[in-house]
Amino acid sequence: MNIEKFSSFFQGEALRFLEEAIELALREDGRDLTSEGVFPPDHRLGAKIIAKEDTLVAGLPIIPLVMERCGHGEWSWKAFVHDGDLVADRTVVATIEADAARLLKAERIILNFITHMSGIANLTRRYVQALSGTGTRLLDTRKTLPCLRYPEKYAVLVGGGLNHRKNLEEMLMLKDNHVDLAGGITPAVSKLRATYSPCPPIEVECRTLAEVQEAVLCKVERIMLDNMDTAQMCEALELIPESIETEVSGGVTLETIHALASASTKGPDFISVGRLTHSAPVADFSMLVQ
Repeated sequence: MNIEKFSSFFQGEALRFLEEAIELALREDGRDLTSEGVFPPDHRLGAKIIAKEDTLVAGLPIIPLVMERCGHGEWSWKAFVHDGDLVADRTVVATIEADAARLLKAERIILNFITHMSGIANLTRRYVQALSGTGTRLLDTRKTLPCLRYPEKYAVLVGGGLNHRKNLEEMLMLKDNHVDLAGGITPAVSKLRATYSPCPPIEVECRTLAEVQEAVLCKVERIMLDNMDTAQMCEALELIPESIETEVSGGVTLETIHALASASTKGPDFISVGRLTHSAPVADFSMLVQ
C-alpha cells in the first residue's frame, strides 16, 4: 500500500479527522520548552526512523502532515519503504531533516501514529493469514479509539483486512437494543425503510435461529450471527440465502477464527474482530537523531 493508497483513503471527511487528531496531539503537548531553550532557531538536525523488530509499516505519510504543523522554515523527509511493506529489524524506513526544535517536537507524535498503526497492521495480517484458504474475509469493527477511527481502519487495510463501516451512516445496523425496543426485527426494518429513501444497506444482528429466519424474510442486506456457538452458527448459515451476506462476530480469537470460518460447508462471508483495533500491541520503532 503506497502513498497513493493513503491519499485515496484520507480525503474528505477522513482527512479532516486525521488532521484534527494531529492538531489535538500537538495541543496536548504544548510548546517544547526544553528543545526551544537548548537549541538556537537555526540549529539543524537529521533523524532516522528505524524499525526495531520485523514488522509491517503503516502511517509513514503522516510524517509530513505532522511536520508542517510543527513550525516554520525548511524541512525535508524521505521514505525508503511503502506502507504495507514488511521490513526487517533495524531497517531505516524514513529520514527527516529540520530545525532541532521542530523535529524534536514532532518526534513523539510521529512515532505514536506509526507504532500504533503498524501494530494494528501486524495483528490484522496474522488474522488474515489464519483465514487463508477459507474464502471468508476479515472485517474490523467500530471498537476504535475515539478520534482515531480513520487511521486505525486504514491500518487494517494495510494489514490485508477490510473495513466494516466507518460511521453510523454507511450501513444501518439493527442491534439487540434496536430490535427489542422496536418490537422485533420486522417492524424495525420497516421503520428504517420508511424513513430513508434511498435506504442505506441494513444489517441485522441475530441471536437466535428464529431471528435469522425473520431477518431473511425481511430481505436485509447482511445478517450478523452474534456470539452463537459453532453448531448454532452452522445451522443459521444454512438458513440464509446467497443473496444475503453473512457475518460472524463475538469473541473471535486467532486460535478460533479458522475453525469458525471452516466449520460449515457454507462458510460466512465475513468474520469481524474487534481485537484488531482495541487490543493490537504497538510495533517497535524509534527515531535516531544525528
